[in-house]
Amino acid sequence: MDAPLSALSRRRLFALAVATGLAMLVVMAWLAAGALADRATLARLNAQASASLPLAMAVLRSEVDKQRSVPAILSEDPDIRDILAAPSPAGVDRVNRRLEELRRTTGATVLYLLDTTGLTIAASNFAEPDSFVGSDYSFRPYFARAMRTGAAAQFALGTKSRRSGLYITRRVDVGGQPLGVVVLKVEFDAIERDWAAGGNVVFVTDGNGIVLATTEVDWHYRALAPVPPDLAARIRDSLQFGEAPLTPLGLVARRGTIQATATADRRHFVSAEDRLPDPILDWTLHLWVPADEAMAQTRLSYRLQALAGLAIATTTGFLAARRRRYLRRRQEALRLAAEELERRVEDRTGELREANRQLVEESRTRQAAEERAETLRRSLDQANRLASLGQITAGVAHEINQPVAAIRTYAENAERFLERGDLDTTQRNLRNVVGLTERIGRITDTLKGHARRGSSGPGVVNLAEAVDGAIMVLQGRLDAAGVPIECGANLGDHDVVGERVRLEQVLVNLLQNALDAMEGQEDGRIAIKARVRDGAVELTVRDNGPGIPPERLATLFTPFSTSKPRGLGLGLVIVKDILSEWGGTLEAASRPGEGATFTAVLRSAPP
Repeated sequence: MDAPLSALSRRRLFALAVATGLAMLVVMAWLAAGALADRATLARLNAQASASLPLAMAVLRSEVDKQRSVPAILSEDPDIRDILAAPSPAGVDRVNRRLEELRRTTGATVLYLLDTTGLTIAASNFAEPDSFVGSDYSFRPYFARAMRTGAAAQFALGTKSRRSGLYITRRVDVGGQPLGVVVLKVEFDAIERDWAAGGNVVFVTDGNGIVLATTEVDWHYRALAPVPPDLAARIRDSLQFGEAPLTPLGLVARRGTIQATATADRRHFVSAEDRLPDPILDWTLHLWVPADEAMAQTRLSYRLQALAGLAIATTTGFLAARRRRYLRRRQEALRLAAEELERRVEDRTGELREANRQLVEESRTRQAAEERAETLRRSLDQANRLASLGQITAGVAHEINQPVAAIRTYAENAERFLERGDLDTTQRNLRNVVGLTERIGRITDTLKGHARRGSSGPGVVNLAEAVDGAIMVLQGRLDAAGVPIECGANLGDHDVVGERVRLEQVLVNLLQNALDAMEGQEDGRIAIKARVRDGAVELTVRDNGPGIPPERLATLFTPFSTSKPRGLGLGLVIVKDILSEWGGTLEAASRPGEGATFTAVLRSAPP
C-alpha cells in the first residue's frame, strides 16, 4: 500500500504546483493587460483632445473677432461723434434706437456709449427697466484702459444684469481728442452650448487661472489653483466677478489623467490646452475628454484577450505535453508488435488532418483581423475628412460674418451722409458695400471650389485688386496687431495669369505667415511690391521679423514640415501648388534677424 500512496501524493503535489503556476500567470496577465490598455487609451484620448481643441478654439475666435469689429466701426460713426461732442435729445434718441437695432443684427448682448467721465449717455437697452443710460462705469477697467490706450477688453459680471460676458471697448477720437468710449457686451451662452455639443468639458481661464466661460455650470469663477488673498481682495473690490468666492477646483493629476476633486463630478479626464492668439485677451482654452468609461472598456477588452491568449497557450502546452507522451508510448509499442504499424499510420493521418484544419482556421482568423484593420483605417479617413470640412465651414462662416456686419454699418453711414448732402462720402460707402458683397460671393465660390476643384481655368487678374482683397480679409487681424502694410504704387500696372480668389488665397497665406513671424514685435512692417523680370511678374511679400533659420529653409516647402505649435505644414505647399498650376513658382529668402521675403513669380497676362 505504501507505493501507490506515494505515487498519489506526488500527483497531488504536481497538480497543486501546476494550479499555483497557472494562477500566477493569470494574475500577471491581468495586470499587464490593464497597464497596456491604459497606455493605449490615454494615447488615443490625447490625440482626440488635440484634434478637438482647434475646433473649440475656432468657435471662440470667430465670435470674439466678429464682435470686436462693431465698436471699431461705431467709433467712426458721425452720429456717435455728434452726440459725444454736443449731446441733444433728438440725437441721443436716434443713437439709442440705432444701437438697439445693431444689437439685434450682430447678436451682441448690449451696446452703449460712455462720455469721457464714464457716464452712459446712450444704450441699446434704453427702453428697458434696467437701462444703462445714466449709469456711471468709470470704475470699470475696460473704460479706463480704452481711454488710455484706445481699445480694451474685459470679462466681468454685469452690475445690473448679474450675467457675465466679454466687454469690448473702443475710444472715439476727433482731431486727436477723446470724446468717449463705445462698449459692446457679448455673453458666451451660445459658445458654451456649441462646446457642450461635442461631449467634452471645455472652459476658458484668464491670466489668473480663473474660469470665465465653461460647459460646466458650477465651474464659473472657480480657480485652477488657490488664489492669493491680496489678489482675491483686488478682484472683489473691482466687482469683476461680484461676490464669487473664487474657490479652487482642486486639480489632481494621476497617471496621465486630471481630476477636479473639489467638484461633485469626480471623473478623470485627458486634457489639452492652448493660448488664445489675441493681443489683448490673456486667455487659455482648456479641453478635457472624459477618460473613465473609455479606459474601463479598453481595460476589460485587453484583459479578456489576455485571458483568452493564456487559455490558448495553456491548452496548446497541455496538448503538446500529451503528444510527447503519446509519441513515446507509440515508439515503445513499435518494439512490441509490427501489426500496430498500420493503426499508427491511420492515427497519424488523422492528426495531420486535424493540424490542417487548425491551419485553415488560423488563416481565416488572420484574414478577419486584416479586414477589421482595413475597416478601422477607412473610419479614420472619414473622421479626418469630417474634421477638415468642419474647419473649412467654420472659416467660411467667419469670413462671411465680418463683411455682413461691415455692410450693415457702411449702409447706415451712407444713409446719414446722404441726409447731410455729403455725396462723395455716400458714394465711397456704397462702393465699399458693393465690394463687400462681391467678397461674399467670392467666398462662397471658393467653398464650391473646394468640392469641385478645377471647374474654371485661369484668367487675367490685376495685382492691386488681389492685394486689396487679401488685405480686406485680414483687416481685423492687421488692426489688432498694429502692423502697417506698404503696397507698391505700381501694383495696378500689372495683370497676371491666374484666378483672383485663389491669388488672394496665396496672398492671405503669405501675409498670415508674416504676421505669425512678427507676433509680439512692436515695430512690425510688411511690404508688398511687384516688378517685371525676364517677361514674368515678380510679386514679393517682405517682413522685418526674426527671419527663417537656414535649416528651416531647406524643408520650407515639404508637406507637414512646420515650426508652428498648431500648424499642419501645408500652407506654403498649397500656395506653391496654386502657382504651379498657372505656370508660376514660389521662392523664399531670409537672413536671421533681417526678416523673410517670399517671391511669387507669375506669368504676365497679354495686353
